[in-house]
Amino acid sequence: RLAIIKHIPLLAKQLGKDFFSDKLSEICVGWLADSIASIRKAAAQNLEDLTELFGTEWATEYLLPSIEDIRHHESYLRRLTAVQACGLMATKMDQRVVVTEIIPIVLDMANDRVANIRFNVAQALEDITLVAGRQVFETQVQPVLGFLIDDDDRDVRYYALKTSEKLEQHLDESG
Repeated sequence: RLAIIKHIPLLAKQLGKDFFSDKLSEICVGWLADSIASIRKAAAQNLEDLTELFGTEWATEYLLPSIEDIRHHESYLRRLTAVQACGLMATKMDQRVVVTEIIPIVLDMANDRVANIRFNVAQALEDITLVAGRQVFETQVQPVLGFLIDDDDRDVRYYALKTSEKLEQHLDESG
C-alpha cells in the first residue's frame, strides 16, 4: 500500500483532475484511516501533494469535507491524522481558505480529550499560522496556544509554548 500511495501524485498528474476526482480522491482520503501509522502519514503527505497539484479549490471540494468528518471520529488515531493532514495541506493552500476552512478545524481540535491530539494541534498551528498571517495569529491562534500552554499535560504545554515562541519570533522577523 505504501508504494502505491507514494506514486499517487504522479498518477494523478497523468490522469488529470477530472478523472482523479471522480475515481480516486475518495480512496486517497480513505487511507487516512488505515490501521498502519506509516500509511496514514504517507496519506497525509499525499493530500499535501494533491493540493499542490490540483489547487486550493479542488482540495476544498474533494478533501476537506472528509477531513471535517474524520476530526469527529471516535478513534484518536484518525483525528490525529486529520490534524496532520490539515497542517500539511495548509502549506499549499491560498491564505483565504486556510483562514476560513483549515484554522477553524484545527482550533476546534485543541479541545480534544486526548493530549496527543492537542499537542499535535499546537505543532500543526506553526505551519498553518505562517500561511494565515499575523492578524490570525493574534486574534485566533495565540489565545488557543495560551489555553494549551495551561493544559494539564506537560507535552501539550511544551509544544504549545514552543510553537508560540517560534511564531512570535518568525512573525516579528517578517514584519
